[in-house]
Amino acid sequence: MRTLLYCLTILSLSACGSAKKTQQQRINTAYEARTEATRPATQQPRQSPSAASTAPTRPVDVPAAAPTVADRSSGWSVTSIKGKFLAIDSTTLRIILDMTAQMPEGGQVNPAQFAEHFQVAYVMYPDYNNRERLGYGNIALDGPAIRKQGNHLTISFDVKRPANRTDLASAVLLTEVTEITSGTKARNDLPLRFRGLRLSDRFALTNATGQEVELRNYVNAGDTIRLSDLANTAKRLYGVRYRHDFEAASSPMNTSPRPTPKSLVVDSTLTITTNQPFVLPKEGLYYFTEDTTAENGIGLVVADNRFPKLTRPEKLVKPVLYMSTSSEINEMSQAQDVKKALDRYWLSLMAGNEETARRTIKAYYDRVEDANRLFTSYKEGWKTDKGMIYIVLGPPDRIQRNREREVWVYNRRPNVSEINFTFTKKSNQFVEDHYELVRFMEYQPVWYPIVEAWRTGAIRE
Repeated sequence: MRTLLYCLTILSLSACGSAKKTQQQRINTAYEARTEATRPATQQPRQSPSAASTAPTRPVDVPAAAPTVADRSSGWSVTSIKGKFLAIDSTTLRIILDMTAQMPEGGQVNPAQFAEHFQVAYVMYPDYNNRERLGYGNIALDGPAIRKQGNHLTISFDVKRPANRTDLASAVLLTEVTEITSGTKARNDLPLRFRGLRLSDRFALTNATGQEVELRNYVNAGDTIRLSDLANTAKRLYGVRYRHDFEAASSPMNTSPRPTPKSLVVDSTLTITTNQPFVLPKEGLYYFTEDTTAENGIGLVVADNRFPKLTRPEKLVKPVLYMSTSSEINEMSQAQDVKKALDRYWLSLMAGNEETARRTIKAYYDRVEDANRLFTSYKEGWKTDKGMIYIVLGPPDRIQRNREREVWVYNRRPNVSEINFTFTKKSNQFVEDHYELVRFMEYQPVWYPIVEAWRTGAIRE
């Protein structure tokens, strides 16, 4: 199992006054209390928008060609795609796609299998709303274009700015991965820049040798890494370290204004040289710039050597807040033996059924690990808005995106009609892909029953 397996101790459950409440009432009350706790003391709750006009039950801002994740229900499928570009010169960009693909029986796909079962093509447009083709092509899936990297595949190819568009500063690249037999498609859209390049457009996190680009915003403490470009440039970068424990996402129903972000205090400083290996030995948030006045740079979360897994009991307690009451979290956090308190928590929820507890624990922390791997930005992935939705509901059935927002569509859940979660893109100095959830009170009828399913062990992976 990928998560910590507990030695569960059978407990006798004592009756209490709250036992008369139904499970639904209990979880509703718990979430309402936690939502209130996140509001400033002087802030009154804002009335939720009317269901008739703004209930989040239909897709919004759908681009002309909505990027999606392929159907995971059967056959060969692509289960995730992440993209990045690196500038080669003022006219050419190197596109790097990091993807995971799955065989019908569930195993990971190697490069030869991928080339046999999939085709990859791209089209470059001026913008999301402009269908003029600036360039297009098919990707030859052989040689250095595709390689295995850990448990995923990396595909790389070059695209050029059109020779007759010297004024073109930016574009959008739509890459389409097609499963040959079924025709099922998975798409990725990637904004491109040909001018006004940022530090992260020229340099990327790589492994110690500089040969493998890592499309993630985290590293493990003590790892040897590089910040590399395609020209092997030696450039001094200035780094600062922040030691800050960022808050986890609040409830999707918490429509009160977000609290003012707290100022970050610099804990230490350092300098590195690009394309040369270095080590970040301490956990924290690091930020690298070309000079101390630069407006953009490269942010990295340095986590313990087990991340994106969580294994230490004091860290395992925190993500369960999405399915817990504040009193349950406080009781576990303040316990002398956090591990035993966490064991008691899970077993009590499962009415003493050890097998159900083990299965639910694994399912929950598998999703926490996936959220850390997929969504870590300037803070751990499980703390982000996307991470919260992913942990509770799982991967979306479809994703729709434009330049300003991303919509996750869930329409294949038993007993749940189509529901959508909209994330708006927000400016963030540490990362480019920072999104915040648009919150609605109307999520309650969907959210509470799913949380209750976690608390009773009814979730099935």
